[in-house]
Amino acid sequence: MQSSRIFIVGSGVVGAATGEGFLKAGHKVTFIDVAPARIAELTTRGFDVRTEIDLSGEPESLIFLTLPTPHEGHRYDLTAFEAGTTSVGKALAGSATRHTVIVRSTVPPGTTEGLVKDTLEKHSGMTANEGFGLASNPEFLRAVSAAEDFANPWMTIVAGRDPQTVERLRDLLSPFGGELRTFTNPAEAEFIKAAHNIYNATKISFWNEMWLVAQKMGVDLDPIAATVARSAEGSINPQYGIRGGAPYGGVCLPKDTTGFLGFADTIGVDMPLLTAVVETNDRLAAIVSDEVDTASHAASHAQLRESAATATTGTAATDPADEAVAASGRQQHEPA
Repeated sequence: MQSSRIFIVGSGVVGAATGEGFLKAGHKVTFIDVAPARIAELTTRGFDVRTEIDLSGEPESLIFLTLPTPHEGHRYDLTAFEAGTTSVGKALAGSATRHTVIVRSTVPPGTTEGLVKDTLEKHSGMTANEGFGLASNPEFLRAVSAAEDFANPWMTIVAGRDPQTVERLRDLLSPFGGELRTFTNPAEAEFIKAAHNIYNATKISFWNEMWLVAQKMGVDLDPIAATVARSAEGSINPQYGIRGGAPYGGVCLPKDTTGFLGFADTIGVDMPLLTAVVETNDRLAAIVSDEVDTASHAASHAQLRESAATATTGTAATDPADEAVAASGRQQHEPA
C-alpha cells in the first residue's frame, strides 16, 4: 500500500484514533488542534501536532475533518466544525496542489455538500471536485475502544461525487478490513451515521421501557430479552422490516402492539415509545391508503380510455395502474 500524506483536523477521541491508525499503517500524519491539553498529550506521545493547518509545500494530501459536533437542544452545534472547515479552506487557497477533504465528523445529512462545500469554496476560491476533492467517510468508533474499532472496522462507508476520490479512499481504507460500501451522494453516508446511532438508541429505549413493565410484574427481564434477541426476526434477519414506506400489517403485530399498550395501562405503566410505534404505523397506513386510492382513481380513468381503444381496435385492454396499486398497498407483515 502506498503511503499517503494525511492531516487530522480536530484531534479528540475520533481524530486521535483515526490519525494513530493511519500512522500504524505507514502513512505520514499531522494532527491539528487548538486545545492546549490535547496538544500536550499528543506531543508527549511523539506525534506531529500543530495548531494550524498549512498546506504550502505539501504534496497531494488527505484532510480528515474530525471536529466536535455536539448537540444544543434539538440541533447539532456546528460552531467548532465550521471554524475548522474555514481554516482548511484558507489553507487550500495557499496551496497549488489538489488536496482532498473528507468529512468524518457526525453531521446533519447534507452538510458535506452544504456547509462544508460552501465554506471551502468561499475561502479557497476553488470549486469542489475540481480544485479540491470532497467526500464523506463517517466514523463508527466507540469511545471506550476507538483505536481498536478503527484498526478493525466492521463497516466502512465512503461517499463522493468524484469516482477517483471514492476509489482513492477505498484503496486507503480497504486494507483495514470489514465491509466497505460506497455511495455517490455524501448525504446518504451522513444519513447512515445518524440512523445508525438513532437505531441503537431506540433499541436501548425499547428494552428500558419493557424493563419498566417487567419490574412492575416482578419478573426478570434479562432472560426474556436474551431470548427475544434470538427469536425475533427483527433481530436475526438484517432484511426484515427495513423497507420504508410500508406499515406493518397482518394479524399479530397490530394485535400485540395495541393489546400490550392496554395491558401496560392496567398495571399502571406508561409506554410512550410503544405508543409512538402504533401512532407512526397508523399514520403510514393512512398515507399508503391514500396512495392506493389515488392509484385506483388513475386506473379507472385509464380503463375508460383503454375500453374506448378496445371498442375501436378489438385489442384486449389491460389495467396500467394495477402494479402501482399493488405496490402502494403492500405492507410488512409478521414472520410466517
